Amino acid sequence: MRVVVTIQHPAHVHFYRNVIDILEDRGHEVFVFARENDLAVPLLERYDLPHEVLAGTQDSLAELAKVQLSYEYRLLRRAREIDPDVMTAIGGVAVSHVAPLVGARSVVFIDNEGVASHRITTPFAHVVCTPRRFEEEYGSNHVRYDGYHELAYLHPDRFSPSPDRLRERGVDPDERYFLLRFKKWDALHDVGERGLSPRGKRRLVSLLADEGEVYITSSDDLPPDLERHRLPVPPDLVHDLLYHADLYAGDSATMATEAACLGTPAVRIQSFAARERDMSNFVELERRYDLLRSTPDEETALAYVRDLLDPEAPDRWRERRARLFEEKIDVAAFVAELLRAQAGESTLARRSEVPAPT
Repeated sequence: MRVVVTIQHPAHVHFYRNVIDILEDRGHEVFVFARENDLAVPLLERYDLPHEVLAGTQDSLAELAKVQLSYEYRLLRRAREIDPDVMTAIGGVAVSHVAPLVGARSVVFIDNEGVASHRITTPFAHVVCTPRRFEEEYGSNHVRYDGYHELAYLHPDRFSPSPDRLRERGVDPDERYFLLRFKKWDALHDVGERGLSPRGKRRLVSLLADEGEVYITSSDDLPPDLERHRLPVPPDLVHDLLYHADLYAGDSATMATEAACLGTPAVRIQSFAARERDMSNFVELERRYDLLRSTPDEETALAYVRDLLDPEAPDRWRERRARLFEEKIDVAAFVAELLRAQAGESTLARRSEVPAPT
């Protein structure tokens, strides 16, 4: 079986890296294509995943459309040469358009509701795969599973935190510290949305710096006065850092979910949380498991942070995390079997009756 995987975001690298290992261990060929990104391509290199970069970055909405068209054209050209059985991506705009043109099955993974780009993706995809409680419906080719994207790499069967790797980089995991993530709001699904303001970022850092070390990972430019807080570890160790942190806060939805899955108290600050119906993953993590706080308002966010500075909060979060894993699956194993099913390599069905592994 030949599988094409496309990468647009660092979280996509994490989502697929274990899947790629599973498939290659079973003798399948996997081809990885990427768009230039401040972290995604370095992560691919760090994990020694062979890949081709097909398009660069963009600085405006008009440029985004141009880069997307160029990316799809180059992906089509390479897919014709490879002749894949299956093409897969998170979001999957390019994959859903290219796969039918080369006779491949497309498998698109989505975990964010209410995004305009889904309208140019899901009608063309052979399979649309979402977490179980996802609000939107995509018809007979909609596959649901008991998990989140982040559990493809943070499930206990896939991730073991190492305090020694942090100590080698000068971080003491036994000392009190906090991790912040600031993102650059330039993705297709971010149009019209917003995260933390420059003032909000500074207030957040000031509040936490009085309590311990503050580490920042940012895809946006950091102002000079915050530069000294920049992440002290390489990107592939960020989950070790996040696991041992006393708190996470920021405007990255992905890292907020990662923190919750790792049992780290988490505050998500972004305009998506202002919707009358927030995305189902965050609702579930907050209301069912009590592992997350979400708000679009910076004052409310600071209040949440102050509350979670309670030294006992990390222990409470670890207990709640245990309940989460009683109910969620190893997503990497599920994804690998789903992709194999699309090429007739698995006994699983090809459509929405695909069962979740136990």
